[in-house]
Amino acid sequence: MRHQHVLALAGARPEPRCRTYAVPEVERTVADARARIRDPDLYRLFENSWPNTVDTTVLWTGVSAENPEEELAFITTGDIHAMWLRDSANQLQSYKSLLGPAARTNSSESIAVLYRGAINLQARYIRQFPYCNAFQPPPESKIPPRAASATRRDLAKRADVVDPSYDPAVVFECKYELDSLAAFLQLSWDYFEATGDADFFGRFGWAAAVGRILALATDMMQGTYAHDGSVNKSPYAWLRDATSATETVSNRGAGNPVAGHIGLVRSFFRPSDDSTIYQYLVPSNMMFSRFLKACAPIMERIDPGRAAEMTSMADGIARGIQEHAVVQHPKFGKLYAFEVDGFGSSNLMDDANIPSLLSIPHLGYRPASDPTYGRTRNFVLSRSNPYLASGPVLNATGGPHLGPGMAWPMGAIMQAMTSNDDGEIVRAIRQLVGSTSGLGLIHESVNSHDDSKWTRSW
Repeated sequence: MRHQHVLALAGARPEPRCRTYAVPEVERTVADARARIRDPDLYRLFENSWPNTVDTTVLWTGVSAENPEEELAFITTGDIHAMWLRDSANQLQSYKSLLGPAARTNSSESIAVLYRGAINLQARYIRQFPYCNAFQPPPESKIPPRAASATRRDLAKRADVVDPSYDPAVVFECKYELDSLAAFLQLSWDYFEATGDADFFGRFGWAAAVGRILALATDMMQGTYAHDGSVNKSPYAWLRDATSATETVSNRGAGNPVAGHIGLVRSFFRPSDDSTIYQYLVPSNMMFSRFLKACAPIMERIDPGRAAEMTSMADGIARGIQEHAVVQHPKFGKLYAFEVDGFGSSNLMDDANIPSLLSIPHLGYRPASDPTYGRTRNFVLSRSNPYLASGPVLNATGGPHLGPGMAWPMGAIMQAMTSNDDGEIVRAIRQLVGSTSGLGLIHESVNSHDDSKWTRSW
C-alpha cells in the first residue's frame, strides 16, 4: 500500500516507563517494520496496535508460591483487571513469530516467559473451575480480586446464578464457553510448535488441566433427554437477571434442548460472551477438535492413554460436524451452520469473534481451498449473513453483542487473513486504517456509516 500521509494518525503507545512489560524483540520488530511499511498511516496503526498487549495488559508476572520453577503471567483484557482464557491466548498469538527453539531457555523478560506463564496460570484456573471463562489475579500477585459489578456499571444489578458454583476470589465470571478451553489448547500448541519444548508440559499442571477438559467435554456431549424421555440434569446451568436475551440462558439456565451423543460438544456461550441459541456452536467445536488433536503428541510423552482419548474425541467431533453441521442453503449450497441442535435446527449467521466460520483456515481446521469453506465464506461476506455490517466506513462481520450496523475490525482482519485476492486484502487494510476515528488504534467495533461511533479505543 502506498499513498500520501492523509490521515496523520497520532502515536498512541504509552511512554516506555509506563509500559507493563518490555520485550526487546518487540521493539526490534516495530523498528524494522518502519522500513518495510511505506504507508505512514498503516505503519502508525501497526506501531500503536501490535505492541499493545505487552504495553498495556501484562498486569503481573512471577512464579507459583508452591513451586518457584513454575512461571505465571496474568494478562488482562486491558479495560478490566481480569484474565479471559480466550483473550489472553489470542493476545499472545500475535507474538508467536518471536518464539523459537532458543526460547525454551529464556528466563528474563521475553515472549517465551509470557507464554509459559500464561499456560501455567490458565492450567491452574482450569483445574480449579473448568466451566469458567475469566479469572481474578492469582494470590501470588498480591493484587486484590475485583467484583464484576464494581468493574462494569451495567453489571451492578445483575446476580449470576451458576451451577456448579465457584469462588469469586478466583473467578471473575463463569460463562461456560467451549472456545475458552480450546484457546488453552491453542496457546499450548502455539508454544510447542514454535519452540519444540515438550519437556515444559510435563513439569507442572498441564496434563491435569487437559484431563479436566476431557471430562467436561464428555459431560457436555450429553443431550437434554435420557433414553426413556426423562430430562437429564444439565451438568452446568447459568442465569442472570438481564434485559437482553444474549445475557441469560433459556429454560432456567439449561438452554434450548439438544440431541445427545452426536459427537459434538455443547457450549452455553459464544466467544463474544453472548449466549448460544443452539448449543452445538460449530466454530468452537472446530477449534476444539483441531487443537485437541494437535496437542495429543504433547500428551503422548506424558500419558499415552490420555493422548489416545484426545485423538479419539477430536476425530469424533469432526465427524459430528460433517454429519450435523453441513446444511443446504438455497442460494449458496452446502455450507457450515453457525449453530445446530442435533434435531435438525440450525442458525445461519457468523459473528466476528474468533473462532468464527470465517476463521476456519486461520484455525487450521480446513484450508481456504476447501469447497464447503468457500461456500460458507461467500455466505458470511454477503448480505445473506444477518450480521454483516455494510457502509462507507467499514464493511465487516459484526454480531449481536453490539448489534446490527456495528462492524468489527476483527472481522475485516480475518477477511484479509483468509483471502488470496490481493485486491480484497488491500481494501480490507484501507478500511482498517480509515476507521480509527483518527486515534490510530484498532477499535472493538465501528459504526459502518459513522467512524465517530465506536466501542473501545484500542
